This record gives sequence, C-alpha cells and structure tokens, in this order.
Amino acid sequence: MLQMKNVSKVYRTDTVETHALREFSLTVGEGEFVSVTGPSGSGKTTFLNIAGLLEELTSGTYELDGRDISSLSDKERSRVRNEKIGFIFQSFNLIPELNIFDNVDVPLRYRGFSAAERKKRIVDSLELVGLASRLQHLPAQLSGGQQQRVAIARALAGEPRFLLADEPTGNLDSQMADSVLDLLAEINASGTTIIMVTHELALASRAKRNIFVRDGGVSDGSTESPDLHLAAVASA
Repeated sequence: MLQMKNVSKVYRTDTVETHALREFSLTVGEGEFVSVTGPSGSGKTTFLNIAGLLEELTSGTYELDGRDISSLSDKERSRVRNEKIGFIFQSFNLIPELNIFDNVDVPLRYRGFSAAERKKRIVDSLELVGLASRLQHLPAQLSGGQQQRVAIARALAGEPRFLLADEPTGNLDSQMADSVLDLLAEINASGTTIIMVTHELALASRAKRNIFVRDGGVSDGSTESPDLHLAAVASA
C-alpha cells in the first residue's frame, strides 16, 4: 500500500518559492489501477516522482508497504526503488546503442541477479509484451508502440509491486495507445499496483479509480470513480 499524508513539495531559489504539492494526501491500496489527471502544472508529475522516490518531499509523511520512506537514507531509498518500483515514461528512455535484450537487462544488473536469472526474467517479460522474437533488434528498428512495450518489459522484469507510468501513451497514436492500455490492464489483473498520470480522458477512464489533482492537492471527491472530474480536465 502507498500512503501519503499532508505531503508538501517546495522548490526554492534565491528569489522564488514554488509550491508544487500542498498538503497532498492519498492512499493507494494493493492491486489498484489508479489514473491521476489534472491541469498542466497541477503537481501530477511531482507526486509521481515523490511516489517513485526520485524526489524527496519537503514535509508530511510517505509510507510504502507500511515503511516510512521519508526517513530513509539515499542508499536505502535507491534499494527500495530498485526492488519495489517500476517506471514507464512517455519518452521510452531506451538506450539506442543497445538491443532490446540488453535494454531490459540494464536495471537487473544492479540487483545482483545471476546471468541465468536475468535471462529468464528478460525473456519472460518480453514474451508478456509480445516481443520475444525481437531480442536482437535495436530500438530504432521498432515502432513507437513496440518501444513502449520494451519499456514496460524492462519495468516488469524486476517484478515490481508498484508500476508508475507518466504519460505512457503520450508519444503514441490512438491505436497503439489502446494496445498499451490493454497491456497495462492485463498487468494490473495479475496483481501489480499501477498509478498512471495522463492527460487523455479516454485512457484515464480505463483505470479503476481516478485522482484529480489541482493546485498541488487532491481535489475533494475526486477519488470515487474513473469518470469523476474528467470533464474538468478537458476544460482546464
């Protein structure tokens, strides 16, 4: 379970103080598929970065599987992030010089798995996303949708408990986007908790619950169903 209570994030320079999150409170239970929507600049990506331990919060508490994350050292945070959290980004973030097998292998090497264990995880995850026949292909030899599937396979190979997706279909056409969302739904059905930031209303409605973020906080009543507040996103 992921639980944030009264989390604030403030970015400071010599002359400017920007409040990205304000008293942000949210609980995501095990096995949920949650979409996070809201206007540009509302704090969605900041929330996701804090949830993924890529940024530190300024105040408040954040517990992941019952453990207070805010008190961990950088080394401990890196270990938790590597073992429990998978990331999917809009830009795929594949290494162009490496083939698909090696791209999926990169984060596994930091976990200390044997070569045999890494190979099994890589092949299994690429089979799951339908790309087991493309192990030796470079990213440039794949379509955008296929590259995003490789990124999903890379995240899944580590068997994360939480999958965090930041605009995972932002660079895809509608058909490819639907295909990626179908895959995410399958992954969620197998038990993986998914939190997805998106501007696409049709994609947000595919989640089981929608969180609407405005001005750095969760909007009142925005966590009841995928359909609530989606019209507000369109008009923002």
